[in-house]
Amino acid sequence: MPPPAADWRVRLVLSTLMAFAAISTDLYLPALPQVAADLLADPARIQLTIAAYLAGFTAGQLLWGPIGDRYGRRAPITAGTVLFIIGAAACAFSQSASQLIAGRVVQALGASAGVVLARAIVRDLYERDRAAQMLSRLMIVMLIAPLIGPTIGGQILALAGWRAIFLTLVAVGLASLLSLRLLPETLTAERRNPAPLTHAFAGFATLLRDPALRACAGAIACYYAGTFAYIAASPFAYITYYGVPPQLYGILFGLGVGGIMLTNILNARLVVRLGADRMMRLGTAITALSGLALAYDGLTGTAGLWGLVVPMFFYTAASGFIVANAMATALANYPSRAGAVSALVGAIQWAGAILGSTIAATLADGTPWPMTAMLAIGGIGAATCTRLIAKHPSSLGAPASK
Repeated sequence: MPPPAADWRVRLVLSTLMAFAAISTDLYLPALPQVAADLLADPARIQLTIAAYLAGFTAGQLLWGPIGDRYGRRAPITAGTVLFIIGAAACAFSQSASQLIAGRVVQALGASAGVVLARAIVRDLYERDRAAQMLSRLMIVMLIAPLIGPTIGGQILALAGWRAIFLTLVAVGLASLLSLRLLPETLTAERRNPAPLTHAFAGFATLLRDPALRACAGAIACYYAGTFAYIAASPFAYITYYGVPPQLYGILFGLGVGGIMLTNILNARLVVRLGADRMMRLGTAITALSGLALAYDGLTGTAGLWGLVVPMFFYTAASGFIVANAMATALANYPSRAGAVSALVGAIQWAGAILGSTIAATLADGTPWPMTAMLAIGGIGAATCTRLIAKHPSSLGAPASK
């Protein structure tokens, strides 16, 4: 079949769907201290709205992946987008931290459909290294959202309050819903998985027996554990601890996202020639080294604010060498189960994010140390998992039909 993902309009729709997780979180980050004050809630409880979103996102991927393998890609994405809109509206009108948490879970359940099935669409069309290249290209466009999200969120917060941020997300969901008419159905009827959904869910255990798949998922999960510890705790580390204005916080946050865009451009150019496994090893080595530098500064405060900002740029930028390559490698051997594999790896990825953000919130002591300790653990863990992939290269060769 001709690759419709080559159409720039289709790429834009897929990038938007993949950006739902980032849009839903990054636009909201500068508002966390204000939300805590307005809802008379403890800051640690408001930080848990991040973990609640990740929990819904993780569960949603496990649901939508097998549904997408059985019924195609477009209909589940449409249903998930509607759910995203409902959840965002519920958040906008929340009157308590509990209501906000519930709305975030609903929002996440809907957002996960577009993310997991957009990746499956790429696997429908391309093999491993070409899929990694296409995912990197999509991420370059997708990363515009986290690059400008905190800055825009800070401006909306200053002009109209935090509830307007969620109303903006409602508008984004409606626009995405209208754009889905441009998205082709890439999973034809004869290529769908006819097994009952209960069998598909049970099949997750079979997939986990693949050591290379486990290692790929583990590398992404460790990286995201550190990254989301940073996402959950950085507003308090920067704004509260170091006194950074909310508007400037968005700029500091965006530096790392700019780094991700750069490394995704490099990855798209190099991965077909060098291979996804080499690019992954490079990325995780960067996270391990920068994570150790962050932990040292978080413990000693030697370099102050810039001791966080500079190593964090490299830690964040390494995503461009890790995520697309690990996901494409995990998908390579399972063309008929791309939705399920994307869901499983995505769920493990976001489970790591939940763990990292929850630990950072639980251990919060008013200093950057708990956040930076999680960043070091995540970076070292990702590098360790990448070494395990080299020992179990079952998904690194030519794709098999499974």
